[in-house]
Amino acid sequence: MAKKSKKYTAAAEQVDANKAYAVDEAVALVKKIDFAKFDATVEVAYNLNVDPKQADQQIRGAVVLPNGTGKTQKVIVFAEGPQAEAAKAAGADEVGADELVQKIQDGWLDFDVAVATPPMMAKVGRLGRVLGPKGLMPNPKTGTVTMDVTKAVNDIKAGQVAYRVDKAGIVHAPIGKISFDDAKLIENFTTLQDTIAKARPAAVKGTYIQSLTLTSTFGPGLTIDVASF
Repeated sequence: MAKKSKKYTAAAEQVDANKAYAVDEAVALVKKIDFAKFDATVEVAYNLNVDPKQADQQIRGAVVLPNGTGKTQKVIVFAEGPQAEAAKAAGADEVGADELVQKIQDGWLDFDVAVATPPMMAKVGRLGRVLGPKGLMPNPKTGTVTMDVTKAVNDIKAGQVAYRVDKAGIVHAPIGKISFDDAKLIENFTTLQDTIAKARPAAVKGTYIQSLTLTSTFGPGLTIDVASF
């Protein structure tokens, strides 16, 4: 078992492991105990009562956080013609078709999000083995396969967060930076929470959100009282 650092141990000592915190209380505490030497990311982790193996219980999508994520996303767009011009005008960092596909096949991966128009997916599909494992493959469910590339690029640059349930039924998502005001983090969390709640599959019976944890990049996790929102 990895040994915890003194800073982590000191931070963990300020967290009541037996307590479920209200959202505002948890946000204030996670900021107080953060010890990173950089502007750490504040994240939430949902443990959902879903079976990811079932097609009708897949939780996946994207949401634009009202206060952004605190990180500028580097966006590439696979498009041709008018859509390519629209993507460039919207501020995409790289736009292309065959040459962009080839560039990635040659090993270039210096971007955070990939967007593609539907006609381009036949070509982009060749990159599945490269982009898929890294979570970079364009997907209609996250709004990254679309003819409206202007909206896609604008949303991503404005702070869009993609979320997806993993094999263990967990959804991880950032809600901002430690430097954000408490109110902005809480507003971002509320927006994400509403989105996750609305994504509840009809097949799920009983408690949907089994547990919820708030943490910073290196900090200990705080259990959130699901009943508090």
